[in-house]
Amino acid sequence: MAMVSRADEPIPPSDPVPERSVEQLLDFGIVVIDKPSGPTSHQVSAYVQQILHIRKSGHSGTLDPQVTGVLPVALGRATRTLGCLLSAGKEYVALMHLHAPVKESSVKKVFHTFTGTITQLPPVRSSVKRQSRQRKVYAMEILEFHGQDVLFRADVQAGTYIRKLIHDMGQRLGCGAHMAELRRTRAGPFFERQAIPLHDLADAFYYWKQGNDKAIRRFILPGEDCVSQLPKLWVHDGAVDAVCHGSPLAMPGIERFEDTIMAGDTIALMSLKGELIGLARAEQDASHFKEEHGIAAKSSAVLMPVGTYERCVPKVKAAAPEK
Repeated sequence: MAMVSRADEPIPPSDPVPERSVEQLLDFGIVVIDKPSGPTSHQVSAYVQQILHIRKSGHSGTLDPQVTGVLPVALGRATRTLGCLLSAGKEYVALMHLHAPVKESSVKKVFHTFTGTITQLPPVRSSVKRQSRQRKVYAMEILEFHGQDVLFRADVQAGTYIRKLIHDMGQRLGCGAHMAELRRTRAGPFFERQAIPLHDLADAFYYWKQGNDKAIRRFILPGEDCVSQLPKLWVHDGAVDAVCHGSPLAMPGIERFEDTIMAGDTIALMSLKGELIGLARAEQDASHFKEEHGIAAKSSAVLMPVGTYERCVPKVKAAAPEK
């Protein structure tokens, strides 16, 4: 992947995103919560909303009540980016309990067999229709092997059921197995090292109200982080307001773009300052973005408030004086 300038000129470095106030981050930010065992993901999202005294929050990638780990919670306008995270890959650390002693070498062979494209039938208790579907297991690694307990890491496609994966591997081993514990360590671009307990977020909010915003600024990430995995297209300053009003982005409004964009892709429209304008559907492959005419992308979600950039009014050519 490479960034390409539409004008075939050297690409200048992007200006840093202007520092936002805490109030602005609360309206367009994301916090990565270290979900405890017990509450549902929806309850955790509601707790965040109560702690931060905001009107709207939402989470991405539901975790069962007993599962812990990374739960991204979007704030305010950033909730409209959550769809991008639902399809992003996930990483888990799981404890598999074997129902009979098995050699570690046999477990490794089964792990290798289940790496790649697998077919899963969702559990009876699931939020999706019970029909077989294919999912990708990108990698699995044994971290510890002790008796009949296997601690392992799995990097998987979104929508992969780890509990079902463990059950199916137990069947293949011939001894049976069940999931004893599960922790999510990554959800899309968000990692375990970024996750914070709910009580730390509550403390940070309290300190902010007392005049110290250091902690809350560290915990609330900009909404742009939600789309870090999406292909991007940068928009001229003069075209930003039109996009904010819902107009399609025409070719001349492009400043630069990533050359891997294909027609139909969901892309992030960015300002030259690195601000997220919105999400869009690419109408052309990147190879057409240097053309003078045509529509490059159509917005699917506008996230930047109207009026953030001045509207560009086309100059009207003055009529020639009558002779």
